[in-house]
Amino acid sequence: MKQYLNADAISYLADSLVAAWPEFDKEGFTRGACQGLEAMELKQRVTHIAEQLHKHLPTDFSESADILIRLADVWPVDEDDKSSWHSFSAWPLIDYAGHAGWSSPLRALDVLERLTPLFTAEFAMRPYLDRQFEVVYPRIIRWTEHPHPHVRRLASECIRPRLPWGGHLKRFQRDPEPVLKVLELLKDDVSVYVQKSVANNLNDISKDNPDRVLALVRQWLPKASKQRRWIIRHGLRSLIKQGVPEVFELLDYSPTIALQSQLQLNKAEVSLGDSFEITLSLQSEATSAQDLVIDYAVWHVKANGSHSRKVFKWKILTLAAEQCLQISKTHAFKTLSTRKYYPGPHLLEVLINGQVTGRAEIELRHDKAKGDQGNPGD
Repeated sequence: MKQYLNADAISYLADSLVAAWPEFDKEGFTRGACQGLEAMELKQRVTHIAEQLHKHLPTDFSESADILIRLADVWPVDEDDKSSWHSFSAWPLIDYAGHAGWSSPLRALDVLERLTPLFTAEFAMRPYLDRQFEVVYPRIIRWTEHPHPHVRRLASECIRPRLPWGGHLKRFQRDPEPVLKVLELLKDDVSVYVQKSVANNLNDISKDNPDRVLALVRQWLPKASKQRRWIIRHGLRSLIKQGVPEVFELLDYSPTIALQSQLQLNKAEVSLGDSFEITLSLQSEATSAQDLVIDYAVWHVKANGSHSRKVFKWKILTLAAEQCLQISKTHAFKTLSTRKYYPGPHLLEVLINGQVTGRAEIELRHDKAKGDQGNPGD
């Protein structure tokens, strides 16, 4: 993704700034922003370009804020394409506004509110929530009623306790009530973009406060709309993976299962980078249909010889009375930047409505011909 912040993006950003503020030093900014850019990773590029904005925008943030708000008015936003380079070129603007506006938080919030439809402003909001919560929280509550879905989505996304790339907000891990108040106001939002954020936020909270999330879901379920039920189901996905019994009953899956299952793998060993096939045979022993969530877990070997468990989604299905059914799934030991694979026996478990119903073992090899394809980061 770092290539989205390239020379073209910098040129586009510079032209947009000139349109909003004709005095902007386009040549000086472009020269400084492009210097050394190719050797930088994505976040380094964001920081580097934001530093050039600090050098070339007014030192008085109130003046810079006016410029950025005018820029938001002339910046073309493609609602169907949030991955193009001209969208990414707005990220340094948002990063700059977050840092430069620290001494004027309410004005900074004005700017971030206007800029978030250009890219997304939740990362710039994190320090404010951590250190100026009492100032920014009332504005977040107001954002839940904003006419623009990107601003409503910001209200949820910025306050997630475990936002990816955004670090953890420990105060909300300890006490999620301020976050839950925001989600309560957004639980019936019409925007899918907002709904996904609400669900992801619920999922974050469930990792530290599962009982509080289950209590909230019980309040939300009566007369819940289709979209609210989707938020609930998606927001409970970590608790589903953990096999928390109350979750399955809340989501109308069969609280008890009556079936026989047989798990088979198509090979006993596999090389790093290759895949194998998992086959599960089910035979119902019930006189009525059963609604089932079928997942599987792989216990990966760690460097010290112990194992760590990772659950993978498989299938949601209804097993009819006395039905016999077979499903298959391919699993690969892919080369990833976030995990290093170690050779040895890996245990695989099948989970049906959170219950382990079958186990099998597969040996992972590191072939000398292929080399060690693992990457740092377990």
